[in-house]
Amino acid sequence: MSTSRSRPKKTDRIIYRRPLSLVDRPTHFCPGCGHGTAHKLIAEVLDTLKIREKTIGVAPVGCAVMAYYYLNCDISEAAHGRTPAVATGIKRCLPDRIVFSYQGDGDLAAIGMAETIHAANRGENITVVFVNNSVYGMTGGQMAPTTLNGQKTATSPCGRDSRSMGTPIRICELLNTLDSPWHIERVALDGPAGIRKARKALLTAFKGQMEGKGYSLIEILSPCPIHMRLTPRDAVRFIKEGMIPAFPLGVFRKEGKPVT
Repeated sequence: MSTSRSRPKKTDRIIYRRPLSLVDRPTHFCPGCGHGTAHKLIAEVLDTLKIREKTIGVAPVGCAVMAYYYLNCDISEAAHGRTPAVATGIKRCLPDRIVFSYQGDGDLAAIGMAETIHAANRGENITVVFVNNSVYGMTGGQMAPTTLNGQKTATSPCGRDSRSMGTPIRICELLNTLDSPWHIERVALDGPAGIRKARKALLTAFKGQMEGKGYSLIEILSPCPIHMRLTPRDAVRFIKEGMIPAFPLGVFRKEGKPVT
């Protein structure tokens, strides 16, 4: 009897490949930036649901505007803060299309706060992808509505002081006070497990829109090493130790009902 072991059989299982909905080109984002990961997750969801050809994205001013370089679907640019209004117009004119906005914290929670609240309050059947990295990324790292108490930025060099600058705005909690949204969830790009949860959340939101459920917002806590003044590794640690305590993760609204 032979004691030799047979070699493992070759399989055609794919370990990894670039999503078809992601453009094959070098990224311009800073090392450790979370936008590239967020783009990849959106692309994977479009591939999984096979909706790339009928999807329209809307991207505003800021780092988010570069989404049209990397996502292989139709994308419209919007004026700063007016992304939900543009997405609403597209969806109402083309109700058979899947429409999503891709916004940073400055666009969504500062100049675009009114548009954000009213689109959610109307229950528009769109998907909002909200990238929260706690600073204005493209314009130089100024304090954003989501900047943490004590966090140093270009416009809060001594740290954010809640007495004169207010406290960080929690968008998920704020929108959850409204009656109309269908799904609201906060996730974090803080490691492999967090990235998998982010993908699942995006899948839920896009599926909901396909079924006509209404407004969904997925907030993604994301690293910005350059303006956090940290290494890429420490920026991820900052999400775990700094951002998540201030912005708790989880599902805030599920199938149109607040989660208690």
